[in-house]
Amino acid sequence: MVTYIVRRLVTAAIILLGASFLVYLLTASSGDPLADLRASSAPNKQALMDARSELLDLDTPAPLRYFKWLGGAAQCLVPFANSCDLGKNITGQPITEALGFALVQTLTLVTGATVLAILIGITLGIITALRQYSALDYGVTFMAFLFFSLPIFWVAVLLKEFGAIGFNDFLRNPEIPLPVSLAVGAIAGLLVAVAAGGDLKRRAITGGSVFAAVTLVLVYFSATLWFRNPGLGPVVIAVAGVGIAFAVTLLAAGLKNRKALQSSLIVVGIGVVAYFAVQPLLAEATALMIVLLAIGTVLIGVGVGYLMGGYDRGQSMRSAGITAFLVGGLVILDRFMQAWPTYFNNSRVRGRPIATIGAGTPNIQGDFWVLSLDTFTHLLLPTVALILVSLASYTRFTRSSMLEIMNMDYIRTARAKGLSERSVVMGHAFRNALIPIATIVAFDIGALIGGAVITETVFSVRGMGFLFLDGIMHIDPNPVMGVFLCVAMTAMVFNLIADLAYSALDPRVRIKA
Repeated sequence: MVTYIVRRLVTAAIILLGASFLVYLLTASSGDPLADLRASSAPNKQALMDARSELLDLDTPAPLRYFKWLGGAAQCLVPFANSCDLGKNITGQPITEALGFALVQTLTLVTGATVLAILIGITLGIITALRQYSALDYGVTFMAFLFFSLPIFWVAVLLKEFGAIGFNDFLRNPEIPLPVSLAVGAIAGLLVAVAAGGDLKRRAITGGSVFAAVTLVLVYFSATLWFRNPGLGPVVIAVAGVGIAFAVTLLAAGLKNRKALQSSLIVVGIGVVAYFAVQPLLAEATALMIVLLAIGTVLIGVGVGYLMGGYDRGQSMRSAGITAFLVGGLVILDRFMQAWPTYFNNSRVRGRPIATIGAGTPNIQGDFWVLSLDTFTHLLLPTVALILVSLASYTRFTRSSMLEIMNMDYIRTARAKGLSERSVVMGHAFRNALIPIATIVAFDIGALIGGAVITETVFSVRGMGFLFLDGIMHIDPNPVMGVFLCVAMTAMVFNLIADLAYSALDPRVRIKA
């Protein structure tokens, strides 16, 4: 395997050299970097042109400039030397500095959207494969392709209009009229009834229950002005935690494993008690503290599962650990909600919390929760836009892969042996269905570093896409090459990881030199 990895890296390095040479020459020959200065009427025009020519080394032919750039880029391979030199952009800023800022902006913007799109898309793909040709299958397929076919800039503009401007106007007086509550409840009930399956009576009962529940919740939100002062509280966390415990146990172990279910329910009880204990600690929270608390929460859940044991201790530990993490997430969500009024009334926010541009509110002051809410509200709309347009590929690939696997002989054999449907789907089918999906996920993660050019432009986020577009517009190869280098190396690494993942997912696949 080591020989295989080395050979792949050497091949990729040769391809990277050739591709970078072509990209540099194409960028350098795409226009005149002095065009804006030539058209200027400034008295020091010639001095400005000379300064830019010296900065970009325009007197040297483009092929020779590439090899100068390559010499500086090669220094990035020397560990701990701090000698990486990718040149400067048209304003004189070092590319390494610009890349550092842009990479943080892009990862903050795109990572959450990509991860959520993968999780939601794979989940929907599995569900629609198991409910092939049902109303749910047709509905999910229609919506996925609808959003996939929409231009991202149009989706972004609609989200800014209704998700930001409209919702901010609603927050001035967050009262929901009763007809609106009834209509939303009816739509939710209809959707759940279609998704639930079963006979007509079962669908009617399920849909009616959801209709009543959603309508009552919206009426409660309107009466209490919940959107101005939101919160969950220990009661809601306890009820939601019990539901999470049953759902996680069903997927991870099956409800017949009573020890796993008991472990998850015990963790929910611990979480409700801990809700009161950690409130003073969360008042002084930092990002590192949240990470440490998350790790400690999972360890407690795993420990409870280990002590409970059962005929499969691993299932108990897995179920309790996942439940602990999700219940801990509810506690953190409640703490964010407690900070919402402070953020809403901040002098820099002025009662309009959902942002339409930028990655943060300029000069905003506050504690960890206020600053985190500010980041979240700025990322909300671009994240939703990216999820909507990228969901279709994951959903359809997962669905087609699952359908192919579910018709295999070994799936029929597993069912004939009397295995539960959960074991057949999650233990046998899903793992093999992940093999083709691994390629798409690796490709998308590699492209993730390149940023979302259109989305970053619409929402004025100065990320990798903005940096790349700025280099193209100013005929400046250095920022273009910096972005290209990051994207190419990331794609190379994750494609190699995808090849290695095939061997882990399917023992029949062996990596050979």
